[in-house]
This record gives sequence, structure tokens and C-alpha cells, in this order.
Amino acid sequence: MSKRIFSEEQIKTLLQNENVAKCSDKSITYKKDFKLLAIQKYQEGLPASEIFKQSGFNIDLIGRNVPFDRISRWLKIFRAKGIKELSIETRGRGKGGGRPKTNWSDEKEKIKYLETENAYLKEENRFLAKLRKKSLN
Repeated sequence: MSKRIFSEEQIKTLLQNENVAKCSDKSITYKKDFKLLAIQKYQEGLPASEIFKQSGFNIDLIGRNVPFDRISRWLKIFRAKGIKELSIETRGRGKGGGRPKTNWSDEKEKIKYLETENAYLKEENRFLAKLRKKSLN
């Protein structure tokens, strides 16, 4: 991840670009139409940096590697999952892990989750007890 941090002035400048959906101090979210256009032009042979320049982006502001990196990622998503997935931001979303679910749709779901968690913890305790026993011998 880039260590670049945008100032308030830079964020305002970026938000004036019609191809920017939103912008924070650390990231730029591009509109779906721009992503599709960029992929199309890139496949026609136009360099990624030129696509971004023609679309009104200051390469020195966003970063020299950003155009190629973004278009490469969008192209990979487009080829794997199609147009629909391009509008969904996937940065920072891992598979699983993270904070456990706390909003259950009903009590049965909550009970099932807690029972599963309880069984897991009991098994983990049994396993750790065996390890302690072996290390003492």
C-alpha cells in the first residue's frame, strides 16, 4: 500500500475530476464508467499513464505507478468476474477472519453460533491440556 497521503487541497482537486467517485486522504475510488473506458483503451494499446492523463489526472499527484496498477487490477477483475464486479470495491477485504458477527437475524442463529464457538473452545482446551501433559513428562 502506498504511503502517500493527500492534503485537503489535493482531495478537492481530485474530487473535481468527473472520473472520481470519492476520495479520502489515503485512497481514490474511481467511477465504474471510467474503469470500463480505461480497460477498453488499454486493450487497444494506449499506455495506462496516457489514459489517466487524457482523463484529467495529474500523474505526479496520484503517483507514477498508480495508472498501471489500477488498470491491471481492474482488468484482472473484469476478466475473472465481468463488468458487474468492477463497481464493487474489493480493496482491503480479505477472506474470512476479522471481527465475529454480532448481529444475528434471530435467536436460533445466535444460539447455533455460540454452541459452535463453545465446542471449538472446549476442543482447544482439551488439546492444550494434552500438550501441557506431554511437556511435563
